[in-house]
Amino acid sequence: MKSLLLLLLSCSLHASAITAPTNALLETSFGTLPDGRDVALYTLTNKNGMTAKVTEYGAILVSLEVPSKEGKVADVTHGYDDLKGWLTNTSYFGATVGRYGNRIAHGKFSLNDEVHTLATNNDPGGIPCSLHGGLKGFDKVLWTGTPVHEDGSNGVSLTYVSKDGEEGFPGTLTTTVTYLLTDENELIWKAKATVTGKATPINIVHHSYWNLSNDSMTSINDHVLTIDADHFLPTNPGLIPTGELAPVKNTPFDFRKPTAIGDRVGVKNEALKFGGGYDHCWSLTNKEGLRHAATLEDPKTGRSMKIHTDQPAIQFYGGNFLDGTVVGKNGDVYPYRSALCLETQVFPDSPNQPSFPSCVLKPGETYHHTMVHTFHW
Repeated sequence: MKSLLLLLLSCSLHASAITAPTNALLETSFGTLPDGRDVALYTLTNKNGMTAKVTEYGAILVSLEVPSKEGKVADVTHGYDDLKGWLTNTSYFGATVGRYGNRIAHGKFSLNDEVHTLATNNDPGGIPCSLHGGLKGFDKVLWTGTPVHEDGSNGVSLTYVSKDGEEGFPGTLTTTVTYLLTDENELIWKAKATVTGKATPINIVHHSYWNLSNDSMTSINDHVLTIDADHFLPTNPGLIPTGELAPVKNTPFDFRKPTAIGDRVGVKNEALKFGGGYDHCWSLTNKEGLRHAATLEDPKTGRSMKIHTDQPAIQFYGGNFLDGTVVGKNGDVYPYRSALCLETQVFPDSPNQPSFPSCVLKPGETYHHTMVHTFHW
């Protein structure tokens, strides 16, 4: 019965694509997991030649095709060709990460007088921490997808229920992530979550790796970046924030004006040394609602991406741990700094830092996170 319903839905969506090709959605099979569960793939298109593909596995953005100023369409994200490749994804390419994206020091936090212990799956500088939700975070589970139509745009909503105690986190968390592709060339990613039983820290993050050139194996050091932030968060050698909000002025972290990423990444600086380059969080200019967080541009192709968000911070990661060992799409081997991440979020390690904005979601409350990527060429 489920297969028949999916077939009818696919036929209906295909018919819609024929009659309204400017903004279409198609659901197809992406394969099966080792335990036999089916995984769906959703393909979204708009009238301007953009195509986004999203899968139920990990609520992952599999690819995003964007035209250049010359009209050449290219996938601007790192990743894999098929589900088998995505099952090996240790770099969090395209993923929805949670329940807590980024790092929690030593894999521990205290909430309501109870100490919670998480898996320590990362150890920069030899200092262990919990990264991106633990050993089996939201990027490694099967979500349930449903086609949606909102405000004239097609998309997909994906839901996952994380049980109390999963990866050490308290409370049963129900999360829905929605991807929309608009005819205004916006890729909208938004997360909504509620918790029952116990309060929980939460930081659900979108983690695509971007390269706006026509070649995924080229360096992103010539991309031009703007970050709307006066302060960044210095870290210790374990890449855990010290608690200080440091001014970006007169530092390599000042991206308030458009700056080529490679201009200052090699200068002598303690924070850059700890991160092996850029792998830091910026405190965004404090404004209500959606605000501009960052703009990324590739001068050669004319592609640019503006990011707006309702979150207090953005993590810029410059691909410092890409090492040429990952074989990705079309057999490409992704070299050092061949892509970057721009992840809107709360401050890292906020469960352990009372001076940071709270990341705690209580029963009866609703978590919201919206991230809008707007493309130009």
